[in-house]
Amino acid sequence: GGSAGPCGRSVCEASEQDRRLRALFQKLDVNRDGALCIHDLAVGLGRLGLHRTELDLLKIVKAGDKDLDGQLDFEEFVHYLQDHEKKLRLVFKSLDKKNDGRIDAQEIVQSLRDLGVKISEQQAEKILKSMDKNGTMTIDWNEWRDYHLLHPVENIPEIILYWKHSTIFDVGENLTVPDEFTVEERQTGMWWRHLVAGGGAGAVSRTCTAPLDRLKVLMQVHASRSNNMCIVGGFTQMIREGGPRSLWRGNGINVLKIAPESAIKFMAYEQIKRFIGTDQEMLRIHERLLAGSLAGAIAQSSIYPMEVLKTRMALRKTGQYSGMLDCAKNILSKEGMAAFYKGYIPNMLGIIPYAGIDLAVYETLKNAWLQRYAVNSADPGVFVLLACGTISSTCGQLASYPLALVRTRMQAQASVEGAPEVTMRGLFKHILKTEGAFGLYRGLAPNFMKVIPAVSISYVVYENLKMTLGVQSR
Repeated sequence: GGSAGPCGRSVCEASEQDRRLRALFQKLDVNRDGALCIHDLAVGLGRLGLHRTELDLLKIVKAGDKDLDGQLDFEEFVHYLQDHEKKLRLVFKSLDKKNDGRIDAQEIVQSLRDLGVKISEQQAEKILKSMDKNGTMTIDWNEWRDYHLLHPVENIPEIILYWKHSTIFDVGENLTVPDEFTVEERQTGMWWRHLVAGGGAGAVSRTCTAPLDRLKVLMQVHASRSNNMCIVGGFTQMIREGGPRSLWRGNGINVLKIAPESAIKFMAYEQIKRFIGTDQEMLRIHERLLAGSLAGAIAQSSIYPMEVLKTRMALRKTGQYSGMLDCAKNILSKEGMAAFYKGYIPNMLGIIPYAGIDLAVYETLKNAWLQRYAVNSADPGVFVLLACGTISSTCGQLASYPLALVRTRMQAQASVEGAPEVTMRGLFKHILKTEGAFGLYRGLAPNFMKVIPAVSISYVVYENLKMTLGVQSR
């Protein structure tokens, strides 16, 4: 339908939509068994003049099949189409540049150009003709919806543009799954500007929250039942031992490792995407998690000695080392190369819960917002973006925190000749025996205290750097 009259989107429009969807379901249900399988969809859509590939039809059934019986009953069909219509409306609104409720050839040319695809006006008119039922050479919402209704639309570029996550938020841990970039961002070279802006934002935010990060490391390593460190007491102790400058110990290397880690992670992610061999421009959630976790593991393995150095530099006493290189030389000569990979296993194991929960929570919050509030645009606004990023990062950190604590303790353990090597399992047992489960969460308070300032600072710096580097904001 047309306009719904005075009742707006209420009862009459709902019943009109229900009639429309029931009629469509009956047309597609070729064998009249009350459910749509891939064969039904292929034949039914063919009769309606809509030819879809088997892969497209499989995606439709997969997306709507809640009871996993390989077909769609009427309720599943309606649920799938209602969800799908919301996405289509967002795409329609983003194409309708003039905001007149119709899409013409010029708007198609402009929108595709925005996504890095250049076509002529004649080609755009061809696209229009395929959808235009009434010969006006413009497409209204009904024509657009009917043409695309049973075509799987995933990852609308507008949504990708607005919902950047890992590039924007730096909470001191670089374990998030990398962001997707649109075709336009890849072709115009905007992707590396995003990464540079993200790296600069991370450097500023880590430096601003470094005192809390150092306090977290001290509490993870030294706090126990007998040595109960509080936040104020910890800061006082640090200042008394090394003056105000000592609050930033270990920050230099923490900032230095951003560039190699981000670059290796991004390159590894792109290669793994090719290896997965998906024909999709954008990956599905489980593929992103797999590719992101593997890329994170490769990046972490490459820069892991810097992680150990960061911990040792944060824990050093005044005058113990003259700098980073002196610290590295000291570890190498006294403890050997193996010392640079202490805590490697808990660190690798921590990537999966962190990245997985962070991504799952962020995508859930994003989809909930898009379902409920995205009417004219997929742009969530600053507050929603910051809130979603903060909540998902916090959940990710909470899930992997015991592994992070064990990793830090293993990194801090200076090898003494003849002393038994501390294992991850042995350390877990020891902490649980002497301090209970609470012992695995030492230093959690300063860690969470730095999340909101870190996220806020990195977002503000990221936006400013983006403007400086000439990244178009839409």
